[in-house]
Amino acid sequence: MQPTYEQFAVIREEFGPDSLARVEEMMAPGGMPRHPLQAGAKWILPGISQQPWHDPRSDPAIASLVDALENAHGAIRSEHERAWQTRRTAFSDYEHYLTRQDDWQSLYIYQDGQLKPESVELAPTAYSVIRDVAVADGLICPLLESHFSTLLPRSRIAPHSDLWNFSINLHFAVDIPDDCDITVAGETRTWEEGRCLLFDYSFEHHAENRGERPRTCLLADLWHPETTVPERRALTVLVTEVRKLLADM
Repeated sequence: MQPTYEQFAVIREEFGPDSLARVEEMMAPGGMPRHPLQAGAKWILPGISQQPWHDPRSDPAIASLVDALENAHGAIRSEHERAWQTRRTAFSDYEHYLTRQDDWQSLYIYQDGQLKPESVELAPTAYSVIRDVAVADGLICPLLESHFSTLLPRSRIAPHSDLWNFSINLHFAVDIPDDCDITVAGETRTWEEGRCLLFDYSFEHHAENRGERPRTCLLADLWHPETTVPERRALTVLVTEVRKLLADM
């Protein structure tokens, strides 16, 4: 693989000398000014709106994914229920930045930059939507994932910030019991079954299921709509290289 600086040069040659200015500013010593509730994030790309919650339909491309998911809610829910009841071994404890949580279960549709073919049999409708819209339209961030996120009864996800602000988290509410909520930057909202929420997870957030049955959302990590194509390419190069260096340590 070419060194990062060489790959950045190729991107600049294609898109122009200033196409990666914000990425370079983000990488500069000292980091970028940020909202206090983004203090836990590793990287803040400048020029991205400091807005915790987003309208899922404000960006036309993301709206197309929202529509596809919401129109398929019945099939997605029934397929997940069947997998949960008959193929529990396909689910795994979710690992969140090296912290494993056994009351937070995941079934992956997309991970490590590619679709998970083993999920076709278990969740064909969700797989098709993620493949045909999120992946085909370049919405999904290849650095991250899409998965069914099942939080068991009387469980919580502790307050935390994710690593950066250049991707954004879509929650499609698949199966929602009473007494569940999510708080982002101090604002608490509830999921409406069959509908989507969208938020910037560089802001501190947490979730809780105080109900009597599991809460399931289908999550998709999408590029923030305010990032550009050359920035997305460069950020993929940068983070991939950083992860490789950390793995070799």
